[in-house]
Amino acid sequence: MNTPAPSAPTLPVNLTRWLAVGSVLALIALALSWELYLAPLRPGGSWLVLKALPLCIPLAGLLKNRLYTYRWVSLVVWLYFIEGVVRAWSDKAPGNYLAMLEIILCIALFVACTLHVRLRLGPRGANKNPDSQEATP
Repeated sequence: MNTPAPSAPTLPVNLTRWLAVGSVLALIALALSWELYLAPLRPGGSWLVLKALPLCIPLAGLLKNRLYTYRWVSLVVWLYFIEGVVRAWSDKAPGNYLAMLEIILCIALFVACTLHVRLRLGPRGANKNPDSQEATP
């Protein structure tokens, strides 16, 4: 019996999947520990800890390996990147070091998501849309 070969190599796809999941989990842990214990804006914690909640939404989609989730997470992660850049240059230690860690995790998440989408769709993944307006040769 012939079984169709997978369209993408499974090892790189799985590596990017687990890098994305690990990055989201690390960002959640960083946000919680940063705003509650390590360097809160106010003693005892602040409402900024709620920034970890939006990161919990894509976690289910990443664990279920939904391609659409990888696509939109690669866009949403830039909001956390911007927050990290602003706080890295405007905060004092240890907050600025935590912000630099947030920047690194955001870049890792973006790279993992974009590579995952690229590997799963293949080299011509952008042209697989039948509604595309481009003329084929």
